[in-house]
Amino acid sequence: MSLNKVMLIGNVGKDPEVRHLEGGSVMARLSLATTERYRDKSGEMQEQTEWHNIVCWRSLAERCEKYVKKGSQLFIEGRLRSRSWEDKSGQMKYTVEIVADTLQILGRKQDDSAAVNTQPNIQEIIPQDNGDLPF
Repeated sequence: MSLNKVMLIGNVGKDPEVRHLEGGSVMARLSLATTERYRDKSGEMQEQTEWHNIVCWRSLAERCEKYVKKGSQLFIEGRLRSRSWEDKSGQMKYTVEIVADTLQILGRKQDDSAAVNTQPNIQEIIPQDNGDLPF
């Protein structure tokens, strides 16, 4: 038995990159920042931010295209996937990404300005339609 499960709450670093593929499939890529805050040995507050590469397919990608913007706060549930490829210069490149199974839009990160939040308040959990699962 094995388990490959990731759960993250963080803020989107830039607007999602959405691609409409042949055959009607939709794919979205986005970067999600999670920040850990802690006190070091001297008592000073420290922050450590991790950036996560998120991939959404089909209906999740369509929701990203409509509602997710830079600064949006998301709950992502998915699985880790590692990939490798050869770039134009022949160098092997490697990446680890999270393939989202569930996406919940929590809100937008508030900035210091008095800007009006134009993002809809979507509190539903949107499960990924995974037609390739055997169950």
